[in-house]
Amino acid sequence: MQFAINHISAPRLSLAEFFAMAGRLGTKHVEIRNDLPDVVNSLNPSDVRAEADRQGVTILSINALYPFNVWTDGLAQRATAMADYAQAAGAKALVMCPLNDGTQVSFDDLVKALKAMKPILSERGLIGLVEPLGFPISSLRKKSVAIEAIKAASGEGVYKLMHDTFHHHLAGETEFFPEWTALVHISGVTDPDIGVDEMLDAHRVLVDSNDRLENIAQIKTLLAAGYDGPLSFEPFAKGVHEAADPEAALQHSIRYIRTAV
Repeated sequence: MQFAINHISAPRLSLAEFFAMAGRLGTKHVEIRNDLPDVVNSLNPSDVRAEADRQGVTILSINALYPFNVWTDGLAQRATAMADYAQAAGAKALVMCPLNDGTQVSFDDLVKALKAMKPILSERGLIGLVEPLGFPISSLRKKSVAIEAIKAASGEGVYKLMHDTFHHHLAGETEFFPEWTALVHISGVTDPDIGVDEMLDAHRVLVDSNDRLENIAQIKTLLAAGYDGPLSFEPFAKGVHEAADPEAALQHSIRYIRTAV
């Protein structure tokens, strides 16, 4: 079992501080972002790559291209720019999230977007990590649908799945696809007073014994089925972001997961 750290776990840390923290936590796998914190639009990719090389970390992905499944000229430009950045920074993949505002997107449009995105990724040696979002308003909730669309777009080898434990639980999905999964995002929800359909990113904390999302059961299932990639922490809750000692908080969660699994 190996872990990775998403920069959103400690967004107040500079990139260099974040990489150093990941190393002290025993991992050399990290994810950077274009939102919180916005590394992509604030740092030169060559500087990001140089810092990663200096500290010996691997940038697994950049989060995220949104909404990847509604293909427009504007999205094509953003996708190309982000892919160029990822390649220059030494990242291995782009996370791709679907439209999440209640608007339905057809399966044909999903396939069209995957076909259009495929050469942008393949020409730069990048993997597209398709991440279904389990929210009731999401236009792509199920990993099974994502796989069907990837096959229809002849995207095998270019696209893989992001298994997010939060979104897996919200979508009510029971099937696991370890052979399609290249990365797993982990986060927990501990608030006992919210229903599953009311859970939002703001409720996502580090995984501990009060978790309601069955992270431990999900991780066990994935590992038993052959998944051997990283588990990457991706909490969105303000309390996590403002923690006085994010490293200690992450270390506590790592220890809990190792013990429980």
